[in-house]
Amino acid sequence: MRLCVEFPSVSYREGPEGVTRFARAIEQIGYDHIDTFDHVVMGHPIEGRAAGPYQATMPILEALMTLSYIAAVTSRVTLGTEVLVLPQRQPTLVAKQVSTLDTLSGGRVRLGLGVGWQESEYEALDEEFHTRGARMDEAIRLMRAWWGDERVDFSGTHYRVTAMAMEPKPPQGRQIPIWIGGRSEAAYRRVGQLGDGWLAGGGLDADDARRAIESIRRHAVAAGRDPSAIGLHSMVAGPPRDAEGRRFYAEPDRVVARVVELKSLGFEWVALNATAAFQAGARSVNAMVDALSVLHEKIRAAVG
Repeated sequence: MRLCVEFPSVSYREGPEGVTRFARAIEQIGYDHIDTFDHVVMGHPIEGRAAGPYQATMPILEALMTLSYIAAVTSRVTLGTEVLVLPQRQPTLVAKQVSTLDTLSGGRVRLGLGVGWQESEYEALDEEFHTRGARMDEAIRLMRAWWGDERVDFSGTHYRVTAMAMEPKPPQGRQIPIWIGGRSEAAYRRVGQLGDGWLAGGGLDADDARRAIESIRRHAVAAGRDPSAIGLHSMVAGPPRDAEGRRFYAEPDRVVARVVELKSLGFEWVALNATAAFQAGARSVNAMVDALSVLHEKIRAAVG
């Protein structure tokens, strides 16, 4: 089983050195992968706009910039997003950013993508919210063309490119892994048709997980793909919403039990949320590192 850490933006409060110290520690402990969370801006609740799941003032470092910083101070862990909201970005620019990150990290990128939920964020970035699913499908195909083709000619409904080139190609080429998040039939279809894996998020119960995996595999077969080649990744728990949620990461045995359950459901990747560990009482970079070290040892003992 691959063990991942969702990188805590809160580490920036201890300065750039705190960010690099945390990244190096995660690699040294033995975790396999680091993911970064993504939102560019967050909306305040106003008339006509409901409050979202996070406070508007929640600190969030930009995902790809943070990964480039982490890449420079690590050598083994793979690097990804969980998830980058692709349709609110220009996909050719994202392709270039990800290609550069893959080049400078030595081929360590795994790109996690989602369509997002926050309409006000799309508006702030001057992108259309209601076509985001269709544009996501096109953008994935376009990025793979940029990463693999010497000459790119692409004619879609939303994106068009004529006789252009992007160099250098990333070490992984067009095979940079693209994992897709979401819990809707559209997301499961997208994973089955276009994705290398599914990012399930956190808090999924066993029956819903089985139904989702079955749907993904059905869509993969319909697309002529091998369903067993599609990876499965879940957070151990979603972001805490209350005192009970905050206690979860303070009780390592509960975390281990959840990892064991996820493995039994077929998930080969699990992610620990370092920000949730911060909220559970690990209120510094050193404290988060200590908590994640204990959890890593216990989880490896339980699941290998």
